[in-house]
Amino acid sequence: MRLRHIEVIQALLQTGHLGTAAEWLQLPVAEVESILRDAESQLGFMLFSSVRGRLQATREARELQVEIAHVYAALEPVQRLASSLKHYQAPPLRIMGTPPLAQQLLPQSIAALRRRLPDVPCSLLSHPTRDIVRSLLLRESDLGLSLHDPDHADIDCQVIAQGKLQLLAPHGWLQPKQKYISLQDLAGQSMVGLEGHDPLNPALDTKLHALRPAPVIHTRVQTHQMMRSMVEAGEGLAIVDPFTALGARSAGLDACPLAPAVLISVYALTLKSAESSPAVQALLEIVTEQAAAMLAS
Repeated sequence: MRLRHIEVIQALLQTGHLGTAAEWLQLPVAEVESILRDAESQLGFMLFSSVRGRLQATREARELQVEIAHVYAALEPVQRLASSLKHYQAPPLRIMGTPPLAQQLLPQSIAALRRRLPDVPCSLLSHPTRDIVRSLLLRESDLGLSLHDPDHADIDCQVIAQGKLQLLAPHGWLQPKQKYISLQDLAGQSMVGLEGHDPLNPALDTKLHALRPAPVIHTRVQTHQMMRSMVEAGEGLAIVDPFTALGARSAGLDACPLAPAVLISVYALTLKSAESSPAVQALLEIVTEQAAAMLAS
């Protein structure tokens, strides 16, 4: 099959009509029909049958549809690159962040970068640290931001900010203007836990389990953002990173740091063997300023 065959099949799968598919492809109806017949001839089976004036996909066409979707997904990065080469001199800036940073810190930072470098295209993806490291090693991304140090020989890991773990609670649970909460105050409380090991602070679970009575954890979730959602739903208290807490506080939840303070760092991850572009350097400067401002608030 040629790419033209795939384009016609996809258009017909979406529209079910030769005329509409021809409009999509900006081709004469006769040419679309000819390409379809050529594809069926090469494949050795029918792809569509006419039912009440519409083209209905055969079983074989529906099975091909899954793989055709994969082809279009693989073409998308090529189309984006071609567009950037046509419209921009600067290469696209590919950024990845762990969920709290991708949702709270990076949007404002990228908006600030846009004001400084208006013509630099950007892509932002949210992934766990291990996926960020893999993407950097494969040169699929230029910059990663994480709350974890991956400790990888080929990854340069730079601390750009520090904050404190926060207790997240329903509105009104904390005292007005309460500045911190002791771990001992969490004894016997209903709390939301994390599924698996949390690399933010390996000792934290040990300290919580040592409380008497120990906190009661009925529900465990995958991310700090999901912990926030569970607190909003009334499932209990949660200990989260400061960026998740900042967003939750603006949404009406209570939040304050633990005492004694449990510090966490924001890490900028880059590939050691890769040359840092001006756009990456500019974004790092902006992210550092934004993180400091957000954590200070």
